[in-house]
Amino acid sequence: MRARVILILRLVLGVIFLYAAYTKLKESYLVFAMSIDSYQILPPDAVLTVARTLPWLELAIGVWLLIGWRIAPAALVSTAILGAFFCIMAFTYGRGVAIDCGCFGLGEAMTWKTLVRDGGLVAASAMLAWLTLVRPKALA
Repeated sequence: MRARVILILRLVLGVIFLYAAYTKLKESYLVFAMSIDSYQILPPDAVLTVARTLPWLELAIGVWLLIGWRIAPAALVSTAILGAFFCIMAFTYGRGVAIDCGCFGLGEAMTWKTLVRDGGLVAASAMLAWLTLVRPKALA
C-alpha cells in the first residue's frame, strides 16, 4: 500500500510540475516575469532571474519525480519550492492584492480556491517526502 501511495504521489506531482513548466516555457520568460513582479516582493533583477530559471527547475523536478530516481531528495526539493510559493501566495492574498497567481501561466486569478489547491500540493509533496524518508519499520 505504501509503495502505491508513493507511486501515485510522485506521478501526480511530476505531471503537475511538467505542466507548470510547459505553460511557462511556451511563452517568453518576460510574460512569466510580469506575473512574478505582480507579487511586489522581489527587485527587478531577481524577478528576471526567477522568470528565466524557475520553469527549467520545475521541468527538472517533474522529470526527476516521474523517473523515480532518488525520490526522497526530489520530494524535499518539491516541498520546499511548493511551500515557499504557497507562503508567498498566502501573504499576497492576505494583503488583498488581486493578481494572477502565475502557477500555470497567465489568466488564473489568485483566489481562496487557488490557495486550497496549492496547499493540497504542498501537503501531497510533504507526504511524499515523509513516506520516502521514514523507514517502513518506523511506521509499524
